Amino acid sequence: MRTTQIFLATTLYGVATLAAAIDSDCFGPADRRLLLVSNNAPIPETSPSLDEMPGFASLRGRFDGVLSWNETIAPMHPGGWAPRADDVPLWERQLRRAWDLGDDRIELAVESIQVNPAGAVAQLFPDAPLHVYADGLMSYGPTRNKLDPLVGSRVRRVLHLDLVPGLEPLLLGEFEVGAEVIPTAAFTKVVGELSAEGADLDVPEGAALLLGQYLAALSILTEAEEERLHLSMVRGAAARGHRRIVFKPHPSAPPAWSESLRTEAEGLGVELTVLESPLLAEVLYERIRPALVVGCFSTALLTASAFYDIPVARTGTDLLLDRLTPYQNSNRVPVTLVDALLPPLEGEPPEPPHDLAALVAAVGYAMQSEIRPDLRPAAERYLSRHLTPHTWRYFKRRRLTTLALPGAIPSQLAFIPRNATVRKLARRARAAARRARAA
Repeated sequence: MRTTQIFLATTLYGVATLAAAIDSDCFGPADRRLLLVSNNAPIPETSPSLDEMPGFASLRGRFDGVLSWNETIAPMHPGGWAPRADDVPLWERQLRRAWDLGDDRIELAVESIQVNPAGAVAQLFPDAPLHVYADGLMSYGPTRNKLDPLVGSRVRRVLHLDLVPGLEPLLLGEFEVGAEVIPTAAFTKVVGELSAEGADLDVPEGAALLLGQYLAALSILTEAEEERLHLSMVRGAAARGHRRIVFKPHPSAPPAWSESLRTEAEGLGVELTVLESPLLAEVLYERIRPALVVGCFSTALLTASAFYDIPVARTGTDLLLDRLTPYQNSNRVPVTLVDALLPPLEGEPPEPPHDLAALVAAVGYAMQSEIRPDLRPAAERYLSRHLTPHTWRYFKRRRLTTLALPGAIPSQLAFIPRNATVRKLARRARAAARRARAA
């Protein structure tokens, strides 16, 4: 029987990760390897698909064919569509016909298995073994949603880049799925291929590189707050003595942000270049070798530090740790890792975490106690021994109280948040304070 491997990707970074895994023989032999491309932009018609981006041609040779998920399910959006259970057999027959799969044995490699489109594709081939490859730092956190055991039990392993050496992902641990590292040398080799394919860049070498993320789109910050965050990056880099700065905006960020950054840089006497081309940050590391990389909690901060030995600095993580809601927000572990491991752009760096794996386990349990009850003993040990004024930033007292963990509100005071009379008096006091300020 013929074997066909289908690799689902939503970003060029994901394809580069897959290419590195294929080059490292992380996947067994197959008669065909097909790349299934999905454009998850809010309006896909206005954003280039990853197979249209600079450098994709250098990765194309790893696959025998390229398929479009958007075209397959049009007019539905990849992020919001999944098949009804009764329709799965019909869809599988349709896809086998449309993609010339016949009776092939199918293997699937997907990222973000807990959401669509990966979840939808996994459902449509119910007999296919699954390989999950990590989408950056988020894989170090717990699975964000409870997976159907018929899907989770099919996952053979989690493939991931060694962004935090020695730390194993929590992702899919509830199914006892093992983790496998994709060799760093293979990934940087793939990035080198992407870099060689790109056109000439009018970007200064050795500049400070600022990474934009567009957190306002995730409703984590307001647009005004994120703009201020970017301005603080410019000021912080200038304060460190960098006279040339490159800003890499998120593709969906408003153009007006770039203008405000230019104005700020001009006032500081700094040369600012705004990168318009949608290049991977890692390609910039290869081509311009920045003197410093600044960001909030981008995975690219860790690739710069761990893979390219480039100095990095974080900013805004204090605000993000406070703003992420609910506590279960899947960005919490990435923000925690960046805050714990990387130095701040301004101020003195804190002491390194006493036990990073234990910290991540404690945060992971507090996030998803029902999915990972096995992490409770580790959480209790960490919180009883290492809860300090600094490490409190990674937890919320109310969350610890809900889970009856060390650091919770004392039992004799636990009634207060639930007491209707106390809440009513508090609302009156806040209203009186507002009236006094307005007078």
